Amino acid sequence: MHALIRREVALPELPSASGAEIVGDVAYLIGDDSPFLYQLNAATLVAGQRTALFETVHFSSGRLPKDLKPDLECLTALTTPAGETGLLVLGSGATAAREQGFWVPLTATAAGGAGTTVYPLGLQGLYAALRPHLPAGVTLNLEAAAATATELLLFQRTVGAARGNLLLRLPLTATLDYLHRRRAQPPAVSAQLFELPALDGKPAGFSGATWFAGRLLVTASVEDTQDAVLDGAVLGSFVGVLALPGPGRHQVLPATFAHLAWPDGRPYRGKVESVAAYRERAPGCFELLLVTDDDAGGSTALTVELTL
Repeated sequence: MHALIRREVALPELPSASGAEIVGDVAYLIGDDSPFLYQLNAATLVAGQRTALFETVHFSSGRLPKDLKPDLECLTALTTPAGETGLLVLGSGATAAREQGFWVPLTATAAGGAGTTVYPLGLQGLYAALRPHLPAGVTLNLEAAAATATELLLFQRTVGAARGNLLLRLPLTATLDYLHRRRAQPPAVSAQLFELPALDGKPAGFSGATWFAGRLLVTASVEDTQDAVLDGAVLGSFVGVLALPGPGRHQVLPATFAHLAWPDGRPYRGKVESVAAYRERAPGCFELLLVTDDDAGGSTALTVELTL
């Protein structure tokens, strides 16, 4: 497997990119230091409009303070059982302030852009249902989400420890009904532990995911820290594919990963935060969009060729 960078584009107006999704001709991005949902032309990566997910007076410096931000890390497009397509945005859950989310319906207007309606979601109950599935002593820290036709897939990142790289699987309909208060009981949850690669003896942690063409494509990055809130030195990133076994807790499951690299073979040393898919150019050859965060507010977009 190979994951080669074909292009890198700076995103100067988007601090700390954390999530990406492509719907039609539009790339939607979020940043964990920002209150906005950003729209870019998916082909050119030229910035377009942005939508405020929540109101705040703490964005004057261009970055939300770490202790106040909802830490929006998870972004996935999905279609509800009623046929409505939209974007689900979720906070990481690492602190009480980070138990917030949003549902943004996508309109049928030009380029399939997002409308201006944003529905806030309280995630306290859902996240309380997730925590019993974590290993003892591990803090909930969701970094990515993806959706199949029947499941919502949430990815736990446990920095500095391989024992917490979990995929949390929830039934999609029941989860949406619970988030929109049409159901009183939280959905059932199953957890599966995956074995991720390491760099310099430091294990990678999940950072992005997307369900595309019947495959679960993921990214993982290596950070020299053991704190779910504080950043550490970044050692590099991976792109991979996970198999989805039957629901239930299994032994540690293997995954296939490629070390993200430049065309000349040099390993990429940045922190990839999310992945979205443009197309499958040929069987087993995918064109991907990745976004990165330098932990200082800077962000870039990478177009990547993944060959299985």
